[in-house]
Amino acid sequence: MTYVPMTARSRDEGHRTATSLELFFDLCFVVAIAQAGARLVHALAEGHPGTGVIGYAFVFFGVWWAWMNFTWFASAYDCDDVPYRIATLVQIAGVLVYAAGVSRAFDGNDWTVAVIGYLIMRVALTAQWLRAAAGESGEARATALKYAVGLVVCQAGWVGLLFAPDAAKRWLFVVMVVAELMVPLLAERGHQTPWHAHHIVERYGLFTIIVLGETIAASTVAVKSALDEHEALGELLPIAAGALLIVFAAWWIYFAAPMHERLASNREAIPWGYGHLLVFASGAAIGAGIEVAVEHAVGKAHVSQLAANAAVTVPSALFLLMVWLLHSRHFKRGPAQQMVLPVSALALLACTWAGSYAVLYAGLVATATVVVGMALAVRGRQPARAGAEV
Repeated sequence: MTYVPMTARSRDEGHRTATSLELFFDLCFVVAIAQAGARLVHALAEGHPGTGVIGYAFVFFGVWWAWMNFTWFASAYDCDDVPYRIATLVQIAGVLVYAAGVSRAFDGNDWTVAVIGYLIMRVALTAQWLRAAAGESGEARATALKYAVGLVVCQAGWVGLLFAPDAAKRWLFVVMVVAELMVPLLAERGHQTPWHAHHIVERYGLFTIIVLGETIAASTVAVKSALDEHEALGELLPIAAGALLIVFAAWWIYFAAPMHERLASNREAIPWGYGHLLVFASGAAIGAGIEVAVEHAVGKAHVSQLAANAAVTVPSALFLLMVWLLHSRHFKRGPAQQMVLPVSALALLACTWAGSYAVLYAGLVATATVVVGMALAVRGRQPARAGAEV
């Protein structure tokens, strides 16, 4: 369609699924995630975990927040006409510019290119909200205008951040993060945008697959290194096997719960959506940790065995804990089922002290988590979901 008025979509719309444009939008975020992961690998391998984790958190927030803003807007107002498609493609261009600036922001605290990319994304999204406001009336129009104003104010703050002293930039970054997170909370007061629960859950699931794909890529690097570095074959094969087991289990556990059944209003949806920052960041960080473990095994990382192991076990444990907090605990029956993921997260952390076989043991723990969860589900007489109640 060349042009249609942008009006709210129905929350009860049947057969609502991700569009090809949304899938394309997600795919382009792979570049930014890969850039953030690569800088994290470099920092961890060089023995700078504090700087690496902080830098990774900062740049990953920009990736996640840009994706999240588009996703929730599209769920409510996607009209799929030419102006909407062009605005989305402009946002994709902004993502690529942002990705190009990740290394400068990470290594030198130079946010110029990243903020320019962010500005491109935000201008396009602001235009979308203004267009939504033009097609709405009453409280719905007011909500759309609040979003547009919030985007402009926050973006002005990001631009102003470029002119702040270097020593103050990271503290001001935290202030801007809080400001960004407040925009939806303030805009949605009095009126809830008509996002579609099933569509939102699918979109989050697709992005989870993308971040877990980073771990698959890291596992591939481990296998290739095992074949190329014959003298380190014994050290690399357990890492490759453990990495695959971790990512397979992470996928199984994440997609166990039918979360769309719980997202009835913003009261449930906003904490769930915000909490996914740690799900996505930890999922992608597992892949970075695998690469650090591989570099340590072949003597290229300047860190201890314990630090290399922690690069894998810590994000793996955080992933399980966040999935339990956001998803699984709502569908568990009894204390035994409730404790599976928290106990498994502790067991993953314990694997940190398992020496050169830590990643393999972590993979076995993750696999055991799935098996135990299934067994408890069967014992709890839930055969219909026995394969899903992990």
